Amino acid sequence: MPSSPAPPPAPPPPGSPARQRYLLGRLLRLTGRYWARSLWLVLLQTALLGLSLAGLGGVGVAIDYLRERVQPGTAPAAFPFGWHPPADWSQARVLWMLGGWIFGAAVLRSLLSYFAATSLNRLGQGQIVVELRSSIFAKMQRMSFRFFDANATGSLINRVTGDTQSVRLFIDGVAIQSVNVLLATGFYLLCLVRIHAGLAFACLSVMPILWVVVIVFARWLRRDYEIGRLRVDRLVLVFEELARGMGVVKSFGIEPWAERRFLEANAAVRDQKQDVFRKLTVLHPLVSFMNQASMAILLGYGGWLAIRGDIAIGTGLIVFAGILQQMAAQVNAVSNIADSLQQTLTGADRVYEILDAAPEIEDRPGAAPLERARGEVIFESVSFRFKPEDTVLHDVSFTVQPGEKIAIVGPTGAGKTALIQLIPRFYDPDAGRIRLDGRDLRDWRLDDVRRQVGLVFQESFLFSASVAANISFGNPGATREAIERAARLASAHEFIEALPKGYDTLLHENGSNLSGGQRQRLALARAILLDPAILILDDPTAAVDAGTEQEILGAMDQVMAGRTTFIVAHRFSTVRRADRILVLDRGVIKAIGTHAELAAQPGYYREAILAERGLDGEEVAA
Repeated sequence: MPSSPAPPPAPPPPGSPARQRYLLGRLLRLTGRYWARSLWLVLLQTALLGLSLAGLGGVGVAIDYLRERVQPGTAPAAFPFGWHPPADWSQARVLWMLGGWIFGAAVLRSLLSYFAATSLNRLGQGQIVVELRSSIFAKMQRMSFRFFDANATGSLINRVTGDTQSVRLFIDGVAIQSVNVLLATGFYLLCLVRIHAGLAFACLSVMPILWVVVIVFARWLRRDYEIGRLRVDRLVLVFEELARGMGVVKSFGIEPWAERRFLEANAAVRDQKQDVFRKLTVLHPLVSFMNQASMAILLGYGGWLAIRGDIAIGTGLIVFAGILQQMAAQVNAVSNIADSLQQTLTGADRVYEILDAAPEIEDRPGAAPLERARGEVIFESVSFRFKPEDTVLHDVSFTVQPGEKIAIVGPTGAGKTALIQLIPRFYDPDAGRIRLDGRDLRDWRLDDVRRQVGLVFQESFLFSASVAANISFGNPGATREAIERAARLASAHEFIEALPKGYDTLLHENGSNLSGGQRQRLALARAILLDPAILILDDPTAAVDAGTEQEILGAMDQVMAGRTTFIVAHRFSTVRRADRILVLDRGVIKAIGTHAELAAQPGYYREAILAERGLDGEEVAA
């Protein structure tokens, strides 16, 4: 058999110099994907540069022409390309021509500026950001539950929204702008040297100092942007928690505490941003001071040259001053590029941390398709831990026959939820294996396995969509007839019909316009519509009252018929519907048997019934 290809090398660790080089490489490759549009933007910027110089040259020629007319005997104005106005042209005609030249360059520059801005926006916001967000979200769909355990929701939200903007900034704020600055600086330098080489080198003598200042500040700000991202993550997390827990906040009357907690997180973001602003307010005056130093040299040395007649006033000194200001603008652009680069590297680090993360749960090579499972599930010496130091399940072994109903009971923290989360491969065991229909679960295609499993959680999540859309969430192509049949099996049809628009009623956030029992029955209907071979019910009646519990239990009896079912429950009215009961404690199976068998022998199950019902031993066994 041919050997499998070697896995790609792991990215360098965060914070290392190699990591920065790695990120720059990734960002440059990203830019290369959009080379055509980037080249178009560079060409537009080059044209804008030429038009800017054309307008400035027109001003210089006009000044020299006026000086020649006002002070006869001075050097004639140097028109471009060796052209001179015909002798029969009046002075007014020449001035109108020069004015049209300057005005036309300004109009063309405005039009090109508009096209450049819209092209840049289409590339950045219309393509790069959208594709990055889609890539991150698609990658998150492939990640296991362990990934979401390790990353707070607020941090993930901030990466999808804010950090993608930072990555986009590399293309339009760093890569394209860097090319523009290099082209402009080279062209301006050539123009300055052609006007007067000595004056050019004298005025540009302060530039090396400016470069050193910009580089030092760029490195200074990198750490500040990293801290800023973490503080924004914290702010988003605090807001999300307080928004979701507003009912708890109000029920305990602790609104001042909630407001104080949010204000503290908000103030931390403000203080950090103000710290960055203070550093930038030092940088920009320094850059401005250096630029003014260049202008001082120009006025002193350049003025002396003009008095001696070594340089023209208009096409020489005035144009030189205009180009020197443009050079100063390029230095400011360099400081902005350095600032943008630090923001980009910080954001890119967080974006590529997700994009580079290896999915923990994937199809094995050659994984087999699974059309319809029989439902036989076998745990063989399964051990599992969420964290290296925390073993949740230890050497768990048991067999469930197709169509059998298994209840899983045990004290809080026994590992019940972890056990059922292994069946749809939300996690994989650390040791042992789980077999489905005689084959290792990991040898079946992951998507096929999950389509065989229907889940109903203790708090089932509903989307802000219609009732019908929520029921058909796992099967969007389901007919209305199939949706209604599933709702009837889940004892949900009657209350749905009583809603304002029936199955087309829009649900509020997480179904807040329904009762707890109604939400659970919709979740049951959603699971039924998949027609799963295996059904997992994770304490579905824990959050409802006794009356609602009976309605849900009646629906469950219909749903469980003919399906392999795992029931996690604390209420024994639910547990007694199982064929067998598995008692779990601290990740170890303590007992397996029927209700009568376990109730008749000492142990957790018998003690739990006594505690719940206040019965004696004979009544429990009965």
